[in-house]
Amino acid sequence: MTVEGAPFTRLAAVAAHLPETTLTTAELEDRLAERNPGLDVPRGLILKASGVRRRHVAAPEDGPSDLAAAACRKLLDGAGVAADDVDLLIYAGVSADVVEPATAHLVAARLGAQCPVFDVRNACNGVLTAIELADALITGGRYRRVLVCCGELPSAITPWRVGGVEEFYAVAAGYTVSDVGAALLLEAGSAPGVLAHRSAAHSAAWEGAVVRVLDASSDPATPAPHYGPLLVDARALLRGFESIDPALFRKPLTDLGLTWDDCAAVCVHQASLPMLWKFCDHAGIPPGKVVVTIVQHGNMVAATLPVQLAIAVETGRVRRGDLVALVGLASGVSAGIVLARW
Repeated sequence: MTVEGAPFTRLAAVAAHLPETTLTTAELEDRLAERNPGLDVPRGLILKASGVRRRHVAAPEDGPSDLAAAACRKLLDGAGVAADDVDLLIYAGVSADVVEPATAHLVAARLGAQCPVFDVRNACNGVLTAIELADALITGGRYRRVLVCCGELPSAITPWRVGGVEEFYAVAAGYTVSDVGAALLLEAGSAPGVLAHRSAAHSAAWEGAVVRVLDASSDPATPAPHYGPLLVDARALLRGFESIDPALFRKPLTDLGLTWDDCAAVCVHQASLPMLWKFCDHAGIPPGKVVVTIVQHGNMVAATLPVQLAIAVETGRVRRGDLVALVGLASGVSAGIVLARW
């Protein structure tokens, strides 16, 4: 379809699907100890290093598209929008049900949507990238209503058996992640909603966080493709983020005559609590503005920013007309910001 004129883009609705089943860090440590009787890792280390107290765990029968579809249904029902009224669906999660076709097809089929669909993958910045794309497509007059969604199922690659303490530290980030679904609806509007977006990458640091695709020769009993655990070099990852000029995050604000203090909430991707506060200090973000989710919800991968926005809206922290900032950090390394009026 083609929309006449050059409309603005507004954030129309947001929703999160958080599975009811949760796993506390203490329970996770119990499970690790049971499956690795010779592993000598101090209790409380995961909590101290990450700040994560619990994470959500999807039902065994649920795939990433199920989690995304659940969030989409919640959003569409709450907004009073029919699936047939969506003009484009973008799936922006890291997790995927299948290699082919695009996971967006599975989500659309579950919703009964008949619109064009495609996937966008940019690690934990997938949703941020999808917002930038949706804004360009809406303001360019190509689509009127775009549904961005993701379903994250990182528990599927959680390494429950490890070969020793050294391997434990290499895969420890996999014990902080959470299964969730999220959805965000963007629409053509008569007044500015999405005010600005900027992004940057330092791709030389791509090896700081990697989930590798293993072929059949790596594990003869498992047909390719098979995914390995999340391997993180925290120091390399942090150096990659610090190489990105903090002006990237501040300039969109200053260009509009605004500061962080003008934001009702700042949603920041959160892989660990210590890294969150270190980054906020680097970017000059006031801690009191941040929507902190890492403690009770874990690392929600690409769903982090929309889930934080959904929580801020549901709790009344963000109301219509308020300024919000979505700040993305992802392996790759990539970073970005979206400024919008809710």
